[in-house]
Amino acid sequence: MCGIVGVVGNRNATDILMQGLEKLEYRGYDSAGIYVANGDNSSLVKSVGRIADLRAKIGIDVSGSTGIGHTRWATHGQATEDNAHPHTSATGRFVLVHNGVIENYLQIKEEYLAGHDLKGQTDTEIAVHLIGQFVEDSLSVLEAFKKALSIIEGSYAFALVDSEDTDTIYVAKNKSPLLIGLGDGYNMVCSDAMAMIRETSEFMEIHDKELVILTKDAATVTDYDGNEIERDSYTAELDLSDIGKGTYPFYMLKEIDEQPTVMRKLISTYADSEGNMNIDPAIVKSVQDADRIYILAAGTSYNAGFASKAMLEKLTDTPVELGVASEWGYNMPLLSKKPMFILLSQSGETADSRQVLVKANEMGIPSLTVTNVPGSTLSREATYTMLLHAGPEIAVASTKAYTAQVAALAFLAKAVGEANGKAEAAEFDLVHELSIVAQSIEATLSEKDMIADKVEKLLSTTRNAFYIGRGNDYYVAMEASLKLKEISYIQCEGFAAGELKHGTISLIEDGTPVIGLISSSELVAAHTRGNIQEVAARGANVLTVVEEGLEREGDDIVVNKVHPFLATIGMVISTQLIAYYASLQRGLDVDKPRNLAKAVTVE
Repeated sequence: MCGIVGVVGNRNATDILMQGLEKLEYRGYDSAGIYVANGDNSSLVKSVGRIADLRAKIGIDVSGSTGIGHTRWATHGQATEDNAHPHTSATGRFVLVHNGVIENYLQIKEEYLAGHDLKGQTDTEIAVHLIGQFVEDSLSVLEAFKKALSIIEGSYAFALVDSEDTDTIYVAKNKSPLLIGLGDGYNMVCSDAMAMIRETSEFMEIHDKELVILTKDAATVTDYDGNEIERDSYTAELDLSDIGKGTYPFYMLKEIDEQPTVMRKLISTYADSEGNMNIDPAIVKSVQDADRIYILAAGTSYNAGFASKAMLEKLTDTPVELGVASEWGYNMPLLSKKPMFILLSQSGETADSRQVLVKANEMGIPSLTVTNVPGSTLSREATYTMLLHAGPEIAVASTKAYTAQVAALAFLAKAVGEANGKAEAAEFDLVHELSIVAQSIEATLSEKDMIADKVEKLLSTTRNAFYIGRGNDYYVAMEASLKLKEISYIQCEGFAAGELKHGTISLIEDGTPVIGLISSSELVAAHTRGNIQEVAARGANVLTVVEEGLEREGDDIVVNKVHPFLATIGMVISTQLIAYYASLQRGLDVDKPRNLAKAVTVE
């Protein structure tokens, strides 16, 4: 959510900013704006809606060599031009963009800004007025910025421009992601390397409570006391061609189709040519030493943790507990004697998960981040990292990151099981079985037209729907229901099939869509079919997704049989397509569902 771009020292600043903002559209936003300066001439343009709406307002006179831009996802105040970034100080001299939440903004307003005329309702406007006030009180720009940072509490990523000195951008961050992009004769700032990958592949991290003075020739990093910090740059592992949709109408469909390739990429990364596990021995040892594994995550990643739980427990002989990161950040439960935290996050920037990680680090608990983004905050701050190697995921609805997380945890589970001498782990030929999974995904993807037809008949006009399943199918149902409701706006819930009789069945009436998931054993499948009969008898319209070998005449979607440890991957693919077509057939923006953001960087 929210995105920052900035550039200093390039006469094509407007184009760089707009291209960068377009690359950040996937993060979710409801307004956008840019400020561009060239000496004494400057332009501030803001718009509610999409980047295309902002671009339509930018004339040829909006040009310069320095500028900052922003996509806003409304928190303090509605989506209006007055609340859109960039914001200006009382005199208009200072221009600021900000990601995050300033927790004490009301206190700042009352104590320092009495009599200031504020145009909007944002905490960001409070911050830039504060900086401007300190300069009016005779502080230098840098001193004013530092003083403001010492007062502001909360999460923030700031980029500040002084219209009287447009050769410098002042940058600072705390708990909100921000990077420096290093160009040839110019430099940049951005929330995500993806925003500036067209300009450079060389980036520099900014850590919490650090300040950067950015000019066209240098990026000087200091702490808030002014002590200079040496920081090496790194090369971002992004391919510009991976970011585009190509011939696909939506990123989500492209990313669904990429999942067989992701499975094969994980095989080549985490296994050698003979099928031996290629996992960092320190990670394996850390998991071995733990008496309990705690998986912390949010949203789709949380569901991926559940989808991996049984596999991890059976192969490692270690109990696994799942935690909602946003709850654990404030309500850490009683832990075991030797806990190990695994944090699942597609972006590696999830603020709720980071809050848990900060506490874990303070408590000396070893941690592993499983993420798709190298160099992300969770990756940097955890004890260990395993990368998903899934390539950029742009659509808000996560698909390939979910299946990659389950597969990556399978490699970890097998490596730990083998180190523990578990026969079941040694006999589990993960490379072979994951290759079969890739083939299973391809087989399901070849049935798109059939799935689209069934979705149109089942979900085209419904207001709500249910997924049901038992065991791992229940965990898939949780993810499948999340996927459907987040992009099609169909109110959907995933339930353990056996719980129907304990209350949920009262919601079933004539025409209610119920999607039954059936894999695992004959016994479990028989029980789920019994539950399907119960809802059908009460008028439900039922669609079944069944694993090969358990199918019966009349089943709707049959998926190839895969190893039980990996069945959650095989079963989830068709549900991703169900969500995609339900959204598409309703004429919705599949990639950018309302009110949602790809990277949730505020708590």
